[in-house]
Amino acid sequence: MTQGNICLERNGKVAMVTINRPNRSNAFNGHMFSELEKITQELKKDLPRGVIITGEGDTAFSTGFDVNPDNPMVTAIIDSLEKKDRAPAEKAIGRLRKTVDDFIGLPVPIIAALNGLAYGGGAELAIRCDLRVMDPNAVICFSEVKLGLMPDWGGGATLSHLVGASRAADLILTARKVLAGEALGLGLVNRVSRPGQAFEEAVKLAETIAQNGPRAVEHALEVIRQSRNLSLNQTLALEADKAVSLIVSGECFHGVASFLERKKPEFPDISET
Repeated sequence: MTQGNICLERNGKVAMVTINRPNRSNAFNGHMFSELEKITQELKKDLPRGVIITGEGDTAFSTGFDVNPDNPMVTAIIDSLEKKDRAPAEKAIGRLRKTVDDFIGLPVPIIAALNGLAYGGGAELAIRCDLRVMDPNAVICFSEVKLGLMPDWGGGATLSHLVGASRAADLILTARKVLAGEALGLGLVNRVSRPGQAFEEAVKLAETIAQNGPRAVEHALEVIRQSRNLSLNQTLALEADKAVSLIVSGECFHGVASFLERKKPEFPDISET
């Protein structure tokens, strides 16, 4: 298990990433982005079949970046303000976005287990995941505008694609709190767990996905992710291309043979071929 403010643990074919700073509501300081970068590289070297990200404790998933003078992100904002210079803010946001983009871009399903408050950047990080499981007592809030800021973890654009521009405007411009029932109705989350069971529900979801063909999951996930940036015709073409590549990979032979033999398929990991 990787220790620190961002922890990595593996259980079979599923990896768990924990934001471990409960005394600050699991808010990110500058060092934590470095930790997430290292964990992302570690996951790339030995890909699991699914990744769960959650917060330590039972009160917060993450409240975004830590509004503290010692946080380099805050220092960069102050520098840009005082010097009337875009460069410090651009550098800080660029570093932040690359870290989040690389993690979210892992070619396996990323599942957020929302165990508590998901505010600001924490809400953005959750929205950028492929799937979300929410505790009934958790809260989502795109709170940036209350500080005179706006989403910059990539969550604003992602939210617009997820729920539509008008609903995204409602959530971002008002910075209102969204409870579990509404979040499920809006499509912000995929499932609402029993109280205190968001992580366990996310594990079950990840393990269900992990039983399927890893190449099939990877190819289908790529089409789903890319569809946000492509036209319908481009997405259809990509889907056909990936379907052919998947067949050529031979993974379907494991699934079809197991189906005919009426037994559970055991797909080899991508690294095994």
